[in-house]
Amino acid sequence: MMNNLADTVVPDPGFGGGDKQKQVSQPQDAISVVAPPATKQSSALKKTSRYRSRSLSASSTDSFSSASYTGSSSDDGDDVPPREKVQKNGKGSSDFCVRNISAQHAFGRREIEIAEQEMPGIMALRKRAAEDKPLKDAKIVGCTHINAQTAVLIETLVELGASVRWAACNIYSTQNEVAAALAESGIPIFAWRGETEEDFWWCIDRCVNAENWQPNMILDDGGDATHLMLKKYPTMFKLVKGIVEESVTGVHRLYQLSKAGKLTVPAMNVNDSVTKTKFDNLYSCKESILDSLKRSTDVMFGGKQVVVCGYGDVGKGCAQALKGQGCIVYITEIDPICALQASMDGFRVVKLNEVIRNVDIVVTATGNKNVVVREHMDKMKSGCIICNMGHSNTEIDVNGLRTPDLTWEKVRSQVDHIIWPEGKYIILLAEGRLVNLSCSSIPSFAVSITSATQALALIELFNAPPGRYKSDVYLLPKKMDEYVASLHLPTFDAHLTELSDEQAKYMGLNKAGPFKPNYYRY
Repeated sequence: MMNNLADTVVPDPGFGGGDKQKQVSQPQDAISVVAPPATKQSSALKKTSRYRSRSLSASSTDSFSSASYTGSSSDDGDDVPPREKVQKNGKGSSDFCVRNISAQHAFGRREIEIAEQEMPGIMALRKRAAEDKPLKDAKIVGCTHINAQTAVLIETLVELGASVRWAACNIYSTQNEVAAALAESGIPIFAWRGETEEDFWWCIDRCVNAENWQPNMILDDGGDATHLMLKKYPTMFKLVKGIVEESVTGVHRLYQLSKAGKLTVPAMNVNDSVTKTKFDNLYSCKESILDSLKRSTDVMFGGKQVVVCGYGDVGKGCAQALKGQGCIVYITEIDPICALQASMDGFRVVKLNEVIRNVDIVVTATGNKNVVVREHMDKMKSGCIICNMGHSNTEIDVNGLRTPDLTWEKVRSQVDHIIWPEGKYIILLAEGRLVNLSCSSIPSFAVSITSATQALALIELFNAPPGRYKSDVYLLPKKMDEYVASLHLPTFDAHLTELSDEQAKYMGLNKAGPFKPNYYRY
């Protein structure tokens, strides 16, 4: 029985009630989740002062609508909270919690089928490995964005033999119809668009602590599932064979745990694999920043002054896309190497205070906290758009805007006007959360690359012989990075040149790769 493994919650001694307004995805602090056993669903994971707020602004409660960015059948007008519904799928199972399975699952299945057509790599991996079942006996807890593209990954893991339970890593990015389709297919999924803070942690807890089901792998995006299991179920956590993490925030947390000696299982840092960093972070963000800004505000980019905070791969993609649309782009950076890259790419590197009064759009992409604070927003001109492209919702100090002197006015789903007493207003997107997944979609092809990387990392950790990986954080082996890339080349009718024996010997390489050393910068 799973409940026998539940440990007493270890309170976080550094977390007092005064911190309850901080954002939960902040990696610097820990979160203690206090809850009764999962069988008492109605009171599970009640909100206490130990939670940092992920939830409501006074003006944006109606942004918790079930509508996805597609404006699809997700918007069913049903106001009954999912946790209060009694729902069953076609097989009679009720081991899930979604918005509306009966009304939405058929539409969600079509969304997944569309995504499959644009995800050749993960589909090829599914086909090649389906017979071998490399994830047989793997029991995976997943906590990621839940959309059509992620559904393709989830169903691939099941095809490869895994048993999975899944929750969302973001309260705004879930496509309700896709969650319904997964639930209808028999996958225990606990997620809906517009979860409250309490719902968010309840959903993860229901995935982790299930009767007659012992998780042995974690696939995380942001570190929340890892953190909950470590804090609330430490005995269960020690039995996990491996963790795969794909975000800057989550990787930061893992390295913190490793440094503190609290990471008792191996973890794979997928975020810094080449195929994740260069394709998801750079190319995907390059397209989706324009899509999310255009869909949410109808802004015309030509001639607009934009500041992009951070010139890592995400910042590079955003800056290049905005420049290509005719924007005047400024960059803020703390790293002299990234700042030099920005300068050589033709961008002005500035301090935020130097340009904040004049810019039309502010995009954060640092992975840090308090990058844009109330002092900056007080100086912004009326109509300035502010959004975040980093995973963590700490980059924009949204709590600094929740003061009696400011008025919040919701104008669209995920779009708020924050109005100053003198009439000035700024436009805040997704309440500072990940804008491209909250306000638009991301390219399926880029997600295919990341998904294939995640699947291979899970296979590697699950099947590794004892002793190969110690309780530390590892990068994906270079050979796997190259394999993921090769899975996607046929889409472009790309033909690789092969080394001759003489050439391979001259270069000191194996003809089958890997072709670059680990220190190579792509």
